[in-house]
Amino acid sequence: MKLITGLGNPGQKYDRTKHNTGFMALDNYLNKNNLTLNKDKFDGLWTKEKIDGEDVIFLEPQTYMNDSGKSIAQVANFFKIAPKDILVIHDDMDMPIGKIRIRANGKSGGHNGIKSIMACLGTNSFNRLKIGIKHPENESVVSWVLTPFNAEQQKQMDQAFTTSEDIINDFISGKDAQYLMNRYN
Repeated sequence: MKLITGLGNPGQKYDRTKHNTGFMALDNYLNKNNLTLNKDKFDGLWTKEKIDGEDVIFLEPQTYMNDSGKSIAQVANFFKIAPKDILVIHDDMDMPIGKIRIRANGKSGGHNGIKSIMACLGTNSFNRLKIGIKHPENESVVSWVLTPFNAEQQKQMDQAFTTSEDIINDFISGKDAQYLMNRYN
């Protein structure tokens, strides 16, 4: 069984903001595959689907970014999903807009959602699909991550979301982190 989760903040106030890149990438995948997050439990919106013979749970925590690990750990514990079978999609300010990087483990890079997941799972050995939102040049980090992309930035993000679909499909089909890193980094 696989768990694929996008990180973001719930509510219309945060919809389409840079910090919700994980939600947007996952929503893109779900829309393209006619899937819906139709369950509300484990402090998140989720669905369980059978894709190419694999049970896959798609999850968007509704705990706010800084407590994302609470929801993810509940799902992982309930369904007995190993960290190596978890893919977390999130924004990364240390990369250019739309740049993608896969990681199998490592530090949080200052990302509070990742810090929360590490604390709640008790490990840093879960897969990450990081999508660049770049560091702000002339504004605060909080202001930057809580504003939408402009039209040019959105084009770059749409391309990243298309690539994310391929990464998600490869992950579901059983490709390991090393394969994903070699192919997409």
